[in-house]
Parts: sequence; C-alpha cells; structure tokens
Amino acid sequence: MRAAGVTAGVLLTLTGVAAAPAQAAAYRYWSFWESDGGKPWAYATQGPATARPADGDALGFRFAISNGTGDTSQPSVAPDFRGICGGVEKKDGTKRIAVVVDFGGPVDAPPGETPPEKLIKVGCAEVREDATGAEALAAVAKPLRYDSAAMLCGIAGYPARGCGEPVEASGNTGSAGDAGGKKTPAPTAARESDGGGPSVGVLAGGAAVLALGGAAIWKARRRR
Repeated sequence: MRAAGVTAGVLLTLTGVAAAPAQAAAYRYWSFWESDGGKPWAYATQGPATARPADGDALGFRFAISNGTGDTSQPSVAPDFRGICGGVEKKDGTKRIAVVVDFGGPVDAPPGETPPEKLIKVGCAEVREDATGAEALAAVAKPLRYDSAAMLCGIAGYPARGCGEPVEASGNTGSAGDAGGKKTPAPTAARESDGGGPSVGVLAGGAAVLALGGAAIWKARRRR
C-alpha cells in the first residue's frame, strides 16, 4: 500500500507538470540576417557591430515580435545583391553590401508608434573594405540607435523608444529589466521545445519513476 501511495503521488505530480502552461516570452526587436553570394537569408550568429561582410554580400534587418530564430520573420525582400547593387561599380579600397531593412507592420509596432509609410528600405552601401555590418547599415538607413549593451534598438529612427522588450501574449510590453537592472536580451536561438508542454526528459524521467513504483507494488503483492 505504501508503494501504491508513492506511485499515486508521482502520477499527481506528473499530471500537474503536464498541465502547467509554458511561460515563454516573445520579444519585439530588430533581427539581423546575412546572405553570402546570393544564398537565402540565414540568421546572423553575431551582431552587426562585429560582423564584417564581404563585397557581394547582403545584410537584412527585420523588426518583428518573435520567440527566437525558429519563428523570427525574415526580411520580406530577397537578398538580391545584383538587383540592389548591380548598377554600382566596385572601387579600389571599398566593398559593396546590399542592405535590406524591413520595418515589419502595425502588428509588430510598439504601443504608440507607427511603422514608416514605406515598410521596406533597400540600398547599396559603399564602404571601406574592413567596414562592419553596422557601418554598412548606417550608410543606408541612418540614424541608428543602440542601448548601453550595444544592442541595435532603432533603424532610421524606428522605433523611437524601447529595445528588445518582452511582449506578453496579449501584445502588451513587459518589463525589459531583471533584478540586477540589466536589460533582458532578445533571444538568439530557437527554444529547444515549442510544444508548450513538459520536456521529453521530464516525461521520460517520470515514466522511469512510475516503472520503479510499479515493480515495487508487484514485489509487495508476491510476498503476500
């Protein structure tokens, strides 16, 4: 009976875990994308301030609400270097970078702000050969706004305020800071599980506990 009680308790615990809602915040921020030589957009692995694109590359920036790279919207314009920079001749000591800026739409706009009337801005940045992605972006879409942690917060003046705030399911903006006063960074990788339930490891571990509890009951019955 004692083993049965333990097993029942484990069952109730697992039921509670499975019923618990996932607490995953979305974020409103500028995501950064790269394209090498006409390849499809790929989520950048570093920030524009440290990335150093080569001549012929394309950089994309998209403002949106997202849970991470797995569901972050890509720029809605393809990384078409020839279409954007085809008429610009390469000069000695410089490189040409195609830049695409996608301001998103009203659904992504922070409260009290409106996206620019022209939602897409493209341009060919002619910058020195060692220029960063941030310098290429600045050549096409000034002014840029950064926070104290060098996170890109605004492009061409949009949005005017805020930087990577968590957004509740209702669309309201949550607190952007933690207990230490540091800004919560926007996610740079997709969550390991987007199913909204407990992880496979939790369920597998629970199943193992249940199996041990069942074995204990079986042994107890055989002793009778």
